[in-house]
Amino acid sequence: MEDVSRVYVPSVLPRLAAALVVVALIGSVALVIIGVVAELGPILVHGDNVEHETGTIVAIGPGKDFVLLTSGGQRLAFLCDVQCRASLGHMQRHMRERAHTDVYYLSGPDKSLMALDVD
Repeated sequence: MEDVSRVYVPSVLPRLAAALVVVALIGSVALVIIGVVAELGPILVHGDNVEHETGTIVAIGPGKDFVLLTSGGQRLAFLCDVQCRASLGHMQRHMRERAHTDVYYLSGPDKSLMALDVD
């Protein structure tokens, strides 16, 4: 009678190795695609002249206008009018929780900062 482990193990190892290579390949391709979408997404949505800033919201008002404190300690005042994609409640929660906030904006001719998207 032949030893089962000598017959079974050699036939399973190549299949297991192939499965692991396929999973690693799919995972790496997915990470590359996520990175590309993260970098190009805002440009595709808002255009190529949009700027980006991060920080925490320290003041809101009047209306949805707000002040962002950047990681460098700079305070930037943003105008958030009709084209601004932001919920006042969401912005208030970010301010209350001191949450990290991403702002995509356009610089106006009078050095005003017009927010397009706040998250």
